Amino acid sequence: MNSPVILVTGAARRVGAEIARTLHAAGARVAIHYRASARDAETLVAALNAQRPDSAAAFSADLLDVDALSTLVDAVIRHFGRLDGLINNASSFYPTKVGAVDTAVWDDLLGSNLKAPLFLAQAAAPHLTATQGCIVNITDIHAERPLKGYPVYCAAKGGLLNLTRALAIELAPAVRVNAVAPGAIQWPENDSDFPPAEQSAIIEHTLLKRVGSPADIARTVKFLVFDAPYITGQVINVDGGRTAHL
Repeated sequence: MNSPVILVTGAARRVGAEIARTLHAAGARVAIHYRASARDAETLVAALNAQRPDSAAAFSADLLDVDALSTLVDAVIRHFGRLDGLINNASSFYPTKVGAVDTAVWDDLLGSNLKAPLFLAQAAAPHLTATQGCIVNITDIHAERPLKGYPVYCAAKGGLLNLTRALAIELAPAVRVNAVAPGAIQWPENDSDFPPAEQSAIIEHTLLKRVGSPADIARTVKFLVFDAPYITGQVINVDGGRTAHL
């Protein structure tokens, strides 16, 4: 009952699921948030509970619904009794051509990547203050160095980057707030926007000459949650050295 409780958004699949598994392996109880991937979320929860009973639970919420965010946090508190960490991982990602951007695209990309993390942090802050907890936001190396063809996404992640630093100021000294900025980690499932030639060019431009794995992100999140008590307001690029010479 004294094990820390970490809420991970978008945790049913891909990088979010790896973050949840890694934090769980480190001793945390994990709240697995999902929107539509109910089967994947329940499968992950069952696997984690098989390792350690009552150590994981799934929670559904549409992060674009602001009212649902405080409800999500309340549900986690009711189930586990505490909250020690919030990992804002859920994200929409797709290209937006200037001249064709509409309010639906804006609301979706800004909503998932910036608005939801803010309102989740606001709802979680009293509970995190009580436990001297932390927030880790998953940003992107293109928050600082925009990716051509993705202006709205980059603007949203740029906002999340600065929000990380702002929240570190606002919530200090009780709550630490940091970010992890992935580079080329795992190509989108619909990777038509990144044909093989473009993927190869990105890898060639990366100092380590290879794509990273979800485990690289998860280990960095784990470090910030469990092993970095004197780090706040910082962003760690996990990009194989790509930003060293972008």
